[in-house]
Amino acid sequence: MKTVKVSIVTPDGPAYESEVEMVSAKAQSGELGILPGHIPMVAPLQIGAVRLNKGAGKPDLVAISGGFLEVRPDQVTILAQAAEQAENIDVARAKEAKMRAERRLSEKKENVDFKRAELALKRAINRIEVYEGRM
Repeated sequence: MKTVKVSIVTPDGPAYESEVEMVSAKAQSGELGILPGHIPMVAPLQIGAVRLNKGAGKPDLVAISGGFLEVRPDQVTILAQAAEQAENIDVARAKEAKMRAERRLSEKKENVDFKRAELALKRAINRIEVYEGRM
């Protein structure tokens, strides 16, 4: 089977690099499936999981907090603010972040930044789901 090189990069450096058969990610316009030889494109990504299929077995899962995906026929590059492979996620920390965000959203104070709290909640839920393999 043909493969494509995938690199997921954050401001802190590379988060994932491998040869895969298929990449699945959530773009702003919907779910994308990228196979080797895909036409070149750039797409903004949502907070979500990137599924990287290497053939038989479970796909690698990487939680990302949005970013951009660039596709070239022989390489896929994902630029994200944050990215964590499922096995590296501190699930206890993610659950604490989820509870903090839910608490902020339930407060009726004027100084609460609801958009920021909603994004924090989405990131925490995404990390928990990727860790648990529910993506």
